[in-house]
Amino acid sequence: MNDPVVKNPWSALRAYTDARIGLGRAGISVPTHELLNFQLSHAKARDAVHLPLHVNALLEGFARLPLDIRLLGEGKAEGLLQEGVSPILLHSQAQSRDSYLQRPDLGRRLDDRSRQSLEALQQGASYDLAIVVVDGLSSLAIHENALTFIQTLTKELAKDTQEWKLAPFCIVEQGRVAIGDEVGELLHVKSVVVLIGERPGLSSPDSLGLYMTYAPKVGLTDAYRNCISNIRKEGLSYEEAAKKTLYLLKESRKLQLSGVAIKERAYEDETLKMTQEKNFLLN
Repeated sequence: MNDPVVKNPWSALRAYTDARIGLGRAGISVPTHELLNFQLSHAKARDAVHLPLHVNALLEGFARLPLDIRLLGEGKAEGLLQEGVSPILLHSQAQSRDSYLQRPDLGRRLDDRSRQSLEALQQGASYDLAIVVVDGLSSLAIHENALTFIQTLTKELAKDTQEWKLAPFCIVEQGRVAIGDEVGELLHVKSVVVLIGERPGLSSPDSLGLYMTYAPKVGLTDAYRNCISNIRKEGLSYEEAAKKTLYLLKESRKLQLSGVAIKERAYEDETLKMTQEKNFLLN
């Protein structure tokens, strides 16, 4: 029996992308297996939005997270590692998932108890960087990627020639990107990095996003933030994302700004070299 599915010549390109291209057809319809795959991906995306943040698992992960003690400002011995840290648990003003989804404004501000705990913690200390983990629209992305990326990023920070003193790590439930501004302002940090679960796509329910802001304070718009997206095993690797983040942090510290005023040139030298080597017009 002949295959009832008419293949699309573009289907060969699916070896290079998760995008739904070259699906083929059965008569005038989408083939059944492609329709079922779409429904499965849609179900995974919905699950990622509603999956609760497993706070206890995150705390256990942080307790085992190897961290160069120089980043905590508690020691100067080169290469000395500390086993684990204890993050601060915070919550936005959205007290349930339903209110979080219906009232984005509530997800951008801390509730009274969280704000008071940070105010009590802050006693004149100053930090170079705060790393804030936020569930956002995909707790799955946090579970799958956050701790591994933090470990990769802190290794890069420890190797840098400049000193980076970290504020206590924070975990925020029912939070959105802008909540990092309030956390950073209360902790008196120079820069804040928010790791947040991105809005799930149909091929990437586990995508981690990163937003960096210099001199964070309540009321800043997205124009003051730099974003690195799609951090996950099948997307932007942890190593590449950490390299880009360190570049942005160093540029931000040097220029004392962030957002649209900073152009991302982390790979500019490599790109220029490749262009010169392969462009026949230059040979």
